[in-house]
Amino acid sequence: MNATASIATPVRRALTALAIALGLQAVPTHAAEPLRFGLNWLPQAEMCGFYQAQATGLYDKLGLAVELVPGGPDRNIALQVATGDLQMGMGSSFTTLNMIQQGIPARTVAAFLQKDPQTLVAHTDQGVETLDDLKGRPIMVAKFSQAEFWQFLKQRYGFSDSQLRPYAYSSVPFLANPKAVQQGYITEDAHLLGKELDKPPVSILLADYGYDNYATTAFAKQTYLDEHGDAVARFVDASRQGWRDCATGDYAPAMKAILAANPQHGEDLFHFKMQQMRERGLIDSGDAVSFGPGAMSDARWRGFFETMSAAGVYRTDLDYRQAYTLDYSNAAPAIADREQ
Repeated sequence: MNATASIATPVRRALTALAIALGLQAVPTHAAEPLRFGLNWLPQAEMCGFYQAQATGLYDKLGLAVELVPGGPDRNIALQVATGDLQMGMGSSFTTLNMIQQGIPARTVAAFLQKDPQTLVAHTDQGVETLDDLKGRPIMVAKFSQAEFWQFLKQRYGFSDSQLRPYAYSSVPFLANPKAVQQGYITEDAHLLGKELDKPPVSILLADYGYDNYATTAFAKQTYLDEHGDAVARFVDASRQGWRDCATGDYAPAMKAILAANPQHGEDLFHFKMQQMRERGLIDSGDAVSFGPGAMSDARWRGFFETMSAAGVYRTDLDYRQAYTLDYSNAAPAIADREQ
């Protein structure tokens, strides 16, 4: 961020945060600035805060014309951000660490899920209660996940590649074999798999075992931060309020917008996901306890990088601090208090 933006951003953030908290309209002094934000999948409850901010006019109030661009299996959000097709994107801690390792300057500016919803899921009555119970058992894991959370499990808990089995993005193999174990999400397992089983499955949330990947992050290329830092600050401020509504308030506007964009999602699943995110503190635990939704910390980034570099995912000499900035995500405590 350039010097001018560095000085202006905290002041603007304080004013816009206060405006949102008081329900005031922050009237832009110029035409709304367009911002295309790439989602990492089809619209769903795990994107609640962004749709809440859009549906309730929070982005508009801060002078942004935000377009939420759905993702999918054929979309590479990091590449689209790198090429400028998208101004910002949704990712995880891995996203910008991968980008800087590839020589693409980019930074994560906020993390809206403090806990990654990634799970390993097993059938009940199979002797699985903790993560240790899965050591040595065959587990169905997708290719991309083998380069991410699987490396954590190998490095931290002694899992082995000999356990890997193909994951075909289908529940059929899991449902057909009572001894099967596969990757899953805490926001979906009991609803999507549970309704097909006599007993709910056992879901092991990896975040409860030290997997500190930030999920549902917002990131941008460094050049965009340098040139449009004020727009990024406004996007983060509005998104923070949207995510606060999703954590503790009325998320109906977001649900209506998401179901309109993705009717196959279903209202029952949406409510289940929101219940899981709230009960398990996916949004408002961790760094968010002190600084509100979207918050991050140097200590957590350092710990995650050290774990994943020890696992061989990243070069040990990589400057991981280039993968994020706290300039946008961590409002001063006084502002955080006013926002609540």
